[in-house]
Amino acid sequence: MKRQQTVKLSIGGLTIVYVIGFIVSLVIVLALIPPLRKLAIRVDFVDRPTHRKIHKEPVPHLASIAIFLGFMVPYIVLTGHWDKEMAGIVAGSLLILGIGMIDDWYKTKGKDFAALPKTLVQVGAAVIVYYSGISFEGITVPFAGHMVVFPEWLQFILTILWIFGVTTVINFMDGLDGLSGGVAAISALTLFIVAIAKGQSHSAIMAVLLVGVTLGYLRYNKPPAKIYMGDAGATFIGFMLGIIALDGAFKQVTVISILVPVLALGVPIFDNIYVVIKRYRDGKPVYKADRSQLHYRLLSWGLSPKQAVVFIYLLSACLSLSSIILMLIS
Repeated sequence: MKRQQTVKLSIGGLTIVYVIGFIVSLVIVLALIPPLRKLAIRVDFVDRPTHRKIHKEPVPHLASIAIFLGFMVPYIVLTGHWDKEMAGIVAGSLLILGIGMIDDWYKTKGKDFAALPKTLVQVGAAVIVYYSGISFEGITVPFAGHMVVFPEWLQFILTILWIFGVTTVINFMDGLDGLSGGVAAISALTLFIVAIAKGQSHSAIMAVLLVGVTLGYLRYNKPPAKIYMGDAGATFIGFMLGIIALDGAFKQVTVISILVPVLALGVPIFDNIYVVIKRYRDGKPVYKADRSQLHYRLLSWGLSPKQAVVFIYLLSACLSLSSIILMLIS
């Protein structure tokens, strides 16, 4: 199936594609995680407890591989049209997954991987996506009906900042069992609804696949977690959410509706803006992990880990609902 500009399928045909994509992505993740969990234990690729972490026993990694394959296999098969954009998405995703796996490997050895090479690779992946043709092109002027196209240098900067930013904030949310995957599932579902409403089949396919893989992962990541996706999985999911928003919600966006994708990803975005400002004011490196994220603050206020996760789910759902309402009235 080709890009949304050339899709000829009926609404019924697209619905079937969405349902198949969701089921296949979900089943792939559900099927792959058990053997990957055994492999992680066998090769000692596990996340060990530290003073920052809630879990008391080592938890296997490698769910990132299931998440990646659960998305990419049905995406390539269902889209069925290899072009520059798809090549950019796949290439960028491989870079994100690769550098994330290296970072996770360092963590299994009780070491910290340097922030600079990780940042450079993530920015490089965003650059690849930009040059593949996915970008923040401009804003539609209300009432006038025409689009103000940004100069190329501004398109480049906004696109890179958005993709890198969303990649990072989803990763920063990965601090409690079921948290990052659940928030990502809510955001992906929201972007799917937005894409359907705007008739954007390509971004809708990507979004529904992401819903499938995140729900499949949550089957094994709900408290107490049996496996983690690590930085590799969290950054891949964030990377894809950033791309989906650019490919869908940001298309022909107005000054008002520009808030739609921002609200859809509101919890991780607003929380990490707070975290960055706090770390800067405290004189700490903004990339240095600490306990300043929302979930840690909720724990310090007396909530249990499960209560904190449910609270953040509800907050994310409220912001997502607000984004859908804003889309409908704008």
